[in-house]
Amino acid sequence: MHWQYIVIAIILIFISLIVIKMRRKDFHIEINKLIQYLGGKENIDDVQINLSRLKVTLKDVSIVNKEGIQKLGAKGIVEIDNQLKIIFGPNSKQLKKYMADLK
Repeated sequence: MHWQYIVIAIILIFISLIVIKMRRKDFHIEINKLIQYLGGKENIDDVQINLSRLKVTLKDVSIVNKEGIQKLGAKGIVEIDNQLKIIFGPNSKQLKKYMADLK
C-alpha cells in the first residue's frame, strides 16, 4: 500500500521537473539575440549591472533594435547619450555574466 504513495510522489516530482525545465529561459540564445539587437559585439564598449538594470555603453546607439530588446523581456529602456539602461529584473546579473564571457 505504501509503495503506491511512493510511485505517485515520484511521478509528481518528475512532472514538476519537466515544468521547471520548460519555464527556464535559455540564456545562451537570449544573450546572442541581445548582442545582435545592441548592434553586435563591436558596438558594445562596456556592460555594468545595477540591481535590476543592465547598463550598456555603446559606440552607436542609433543601430540598436529597442523593440527586439523589449521582446526579450525588458521591462524598460532608458537612453542617455551613448548608454542604454535596460531593466531586465533579476535576470540582469546572469545576462551580464554571459555578455562578459563572450567578450
